[in-house]
Amino acid sequence: AASIIIVDERGRILLGKRSDNKMWGYSGGSVEIDEYVEDCAKRELYEEMGLFADELEFFYVNSGPEAHYIYPNGDEVSNFEIIYLCKKWHGELTSRDGEMEELRFFSCDEIDLSLISPPIRHVVAAYIDRFSGKIAQ
Repeated sequence: AASIIIVDERGRILLGKRSDNKMWGYSGGSVEIDEYVEDCAKRELYEEMGLFADELEFFYVNSGPEAHYIYPNGDEVSNFEIIYLCKKWHGELTSRDGEMEELRFFSCDEIDLSLISPPIRHVVAAYIDRFSGKIAQ
């Protein structure tokens, strides 16, 4: 999978409330056949949040037991996800595919990790650990 964490000029990250498990997460999804991982991340960002990524910066690889998850529909996965940060973006903030019920920017101190979707909770925790109290560089 490939994902993007959108970061605004104040270091806040954009999260969406997922329609399947009602928890918060960043945009991302499965790479299609022969799709470049960066293109997947950009496509998922547009589909889920209506934004276009102008620049990507590698942030994290999410894998292992922390990324194991059973979705509400019963699908069980062991995720392998490449996550990018994006500080330069444009577009109209809107969920185009219905996967997100609400979109909102959060500062590090506003994020309640218990409300973050389980397979990405440690990724968001890593972002907070790295950037809490400063604007993402």
